[in-house]
Amino acid sequence: MFYGSYTALITPFNQGNVDEAALRQLVNWQIDQGTQGLVPVGTTGESPTISEAEHKRIIEIVVEETAGRVPVIAGAGSNNPAEALVYAKTAEQAGADGILCVAGYYNRPSQAGLYEHFKLIHDQTNIPIIIYNIPPRTIVDVQPQTMAQLAALPRVSGVKDATMDLSRISRERSLIKRDFSYMSGEDITAVAYNAMGGRGCISVTSNVAPALCAAMQSACQNGDYQTALAIHERLMPLHLALFEEPSPSGIKYALSLTGICQDEVRLPIMPPSATTRKKIETALTQLSLI
Repeated sequence: MFYGSYTALITPFNQGNVDEAALRQLVNWQIDQGTQGLVPVGTTGESPTISEAEHKRIIEIVVEETAGRVPVIAGAGSNNPAEALVYAKTAEQAGADGILCVAGYYNRPSQAGLYEHFKLIHDQTNIPIIIYNIPPRTIVDVQPQTMAQLAALPRVSGVKDATMDLSRISRERSLIKRDFSYMSGEDITAVAYNAMGGRGCISVTSNVAPALCAAMQSACQNGDYQTALAIHERLMPLHLALFEEPSPSGIKYALSLTGICQDEVRLPIMPPSATTRKKIETALTQLSLI
């Protein structure tokens, strides 16, 4: 099962190309700082604007550099089931430990269509699957009954819940009668989600604050919610600053201040404004991260 602090990795760019050296540096720093899992080529990794060749290479680098020290859940999302299957098989062949699958955007399928999309990937691969449920981006919502139906498939191992609905996990837990990796997909609700039965968070903020995010998740796992809440409240100004503008512009700027990588993003994402940059700088300084 997957649990703890997982980082939704950014994809470093330099002059329009994937910065492989920076990506390797980021992977090793994350693991050294206590991150318990890595999630490349998801939304934060700018998956919509990287090529298929880049997608494959990024997964290969992360798996190679991680060298089995922590699990790697590779992004394999597309609203086109055939394309999603290609990405899923790419991740499996590269040696990833699981895949993160999103569906629904633009097509707006029914619940039956969502189920069949994920089942197709499940039936044609042999790798654990995390369902990525993020209605704000996809419009459609994998309802609890559908999630339970998916959880009955042997290799559907968990959910990345970015619904911002804290009642959702309780509704799913009442229907899913097996071990399941309930992972928050929202930094701001991660502690509350864990208190209701969650197993961890696939985090954006942990790109730049991995030790704090890992400590917060460890406190939750140990039942020490007083410590977890204290860390959460320290991180709140950073969470808010990073999402002032469309992600991942904020987190890439934050990482550029640490020297890990450039702050380069791909259109249609734009660099953060001067006002947002100042908020990020202030939040990082308050946490002694720069």
